[in-house]
Amino acid sequence: MRLEGKVALISGGARGMGAEEAKMFSREGAKVVIGDVLEEEGRRTEAEINEAGGGCIFVPLDVTDQAQWENAVSETAARFGKLDILVNNAGITSGRTTVEDTSEELWDRVMDINAKGVFLGTKAAIPHMRKAGGGSIINISSIYGIVGSGGSTSYHASKGAVRIFTKSTAIQYARESIRANSIHPGPIATPMTESSREAREINQRFLANTPMGRWARPEEVTYGALYLASDESSFVTGSELVIDGGWTAQ
Repeated sequence: MRLEGKVALISGGARGMGAEEAKMFSREGAKVVIGDVLEEEGRRTEAEINEAGGGCIFVPLDVTDQAQWENAVSETAARFGKLDILVNNAGITSGRTTVEDTSEELWDRVMDINAKGVFLGTKAAIPHMRKAGGGSIINISSIYGIVGSGGSTSYHASKGAVRIFTKSTAIQYARESIRANSIHPGPIATPMTESSREAREINQRFLANTPMGRWARPEEVTYGALYLASDESSFVTGSELVIDGGWTAQ
C-alpha cells in the first residue's frame, strides 16, 4: 500500500473531494483525520472509513480559526503519534462576480477560507512534520489560480495566492524534507458544483471550455493527491499538478 504507516490530516474532508481523499488514503494504508465544519457529514465519512477497516477520526475544524487548526493537529498527533501529510482541501466558491460586483464581505470570506485557511493549516502542521522527519503538504488550488475568466474575482485571487504560497513554503522547508505542492483541478463533479452542473448555461460553458468535454470525477483528482502524498513523489516540491481535462492547454 502506497501510504502504509503514514498519518494524514485533510481539511474539508467531510464530503466531496475531501471525503474521496480520506477514503483513498485509508485504502492505501494511512491513518486519516478529517477536519470540517460539517460535523454530521464528517462523522458519517469517519464511520464509513472505520467500518471498512481503516483508522479515521473526525475533528471539528473551521479553517479560518488558528486555535482550531492547532487543536486539529494536536489531536492528530495524540491519536496517531505523528503527522506526515496535510491536505489543505477546504474551500468555497465566490460566484461569477466581476471586480466591481465583488463586495468587501465576499472578498474577505473567500480569502479567509481559501487562502488564510491554507496558511494557518500549513503553519500548524510544519512543527509536527519536522518532528516526524519530513512530510507532504498538498494544497488544493484550481485552474483559476493559473488562468483568468470573466468573473469569480475573489476565487481567482484566493487560488492564485495558494499557488504562490505553496512555492514559498516549498523553498523554505525543502532542506527539512517537508514538501509542498499544489493541485489545480478543472471542473469536478462534487456537491459544491452541483448548482453549476444543474444550470444549463453554466454547465454548457464549462463543458465547452474543457477539451475532454466532461466534468472530472473526484477520484481522478484524488489520485493526484495520492501521488503527492506518497514517497513516489519524494523529489517533487513547489510543483503544480494540473488535472483539468485540457482546459489550460488552450
